[in-house]
Amino acid sequence: MELPKNPRPTTSVPRKYPLIEFPTSPQLILGEEMLHFNHPQHPLSKVDLPDHFTCSGCKEYGAGMRFTCQQCDFQLHEFCAHAPPDLKGHPFHYLHQLTFYSKPGKEGKSKCDVCFKPVKGYAFRCSACGFQMHPCCERLSSETSFLCHPAHTLRLVPANTTGANGDSGFVCGVCKRKRSGRVFHCTVCDYHLHAVCAKNMVNGLYANGIKDLEKPSMLGSAVRVVSKVVIVLLEGLVEGIAEGVGEVLGDNLARGKGRNRSS
Repeated sequence: MELPKNPRPTTSVPRKYPLIEFPTSPQLILGEEMLHFNHPQHPLSKVDLPDHFTCSGCKEYGAGMRFTCQQCDFQLHEFCAHAPPDLKGHPFHYLHQLTFYSKPGKEGKSKCDVCFKPVKGYAFRCSACGFQMHPCCERLSSETSFLCHPAHTLRLVPANTTGANGDSGFVCGVCKRKRSGRVFHCTVCDYHLHAVCAKNMVNGLYANGIKDLEKPSMLGSAVRVVSKVVIVLLEGLVEGIAEGVGEVLGDNLARGKGRNRSS
């Protein structure tokens, strides 16, 4: 059931606990726990791990700081765990209030208006005009500096500069290609940064050296193709062996019957 407006995504105030060892990693829990409305059966512990994960809230990747359940695979970005029930005056959509939703809408568009990636879980949505964005995109600002370009401030390019298909037309300084979605621009050196790439400065992927999680791997694709070919060959081999065994059994039975009659 979709939760259109939750009084507060966090159902209890985080409390301080002594440091304890995380059971599956040499890293240590930072001493903060919470009960979250989307996972009330177990407490979530705040940890800082370098590996990437998929957030159980927004369904997007992340790394580094997170809230995780030590009894199951439930994990949340820190900003998803602390997402407010609503936003007012956000620089990306200051005309209307945005409401936190725990699930994507069943009707209408399914893409974020900032990064243009699919909305599969948590999102902030405008009931007046349908504008929506990921919690990670909500952490971005219209004018800010990024780790990938610390020398100058980047400003968000107006939305009307994108093409009909959403392509920004700018080559990003991080991914080195053109992509859909909003774009940040440096007026000093003409540096461009896709919003979808800027998100990696927020979700911990860039800081932990994790790249191209959504980019299809040529090696992975080749392995999948080879696997399918091997499966087909094995199926044919098994079928051929079965037919051969059947023929041999049939011949042996016929010979046996012939011998019985002659005797």
